[in-house]
Amino acid sequence: MRPIRKTYVLKLYVAGNTPNSVRALKTLNDILEKEFQGVYTLKVIDVLKNPQLAEEDKILATPTLAKILPPPVRKIIGDLSDREKVLIGLDLLYEELMEDVQ
Repeated sequence: MRPIRKTYVLKLYVAGNTPNSVRALKTLNDILEKEFQGVYTLKVIDVLKNPQLAEEDKILATPTLAKILPPPVRKIIGDLSDREKVLIGLDLLYEELMEDVQ
């Protein structure tokens, strides 16, 4: 595995303890612990308890994962069950994929 130098700042927006929210959190934790161990910060935001945060960040559906840093901001909606789509959709694998092409 190549060393990852960046620190990733992520926010996961959920609506209570719904099955989709629980699945998204579990899947994301699995991905982060396997691929980004020690180089990420994850904040889980329950939009039922903090609706103002969802409104400020323009979150229209849950679960939604937002990558805040490094830029650009990326968002993906759903239970995050497709690992590759999550990584590519959030632009987390772009550099690694480009290194493989070159």
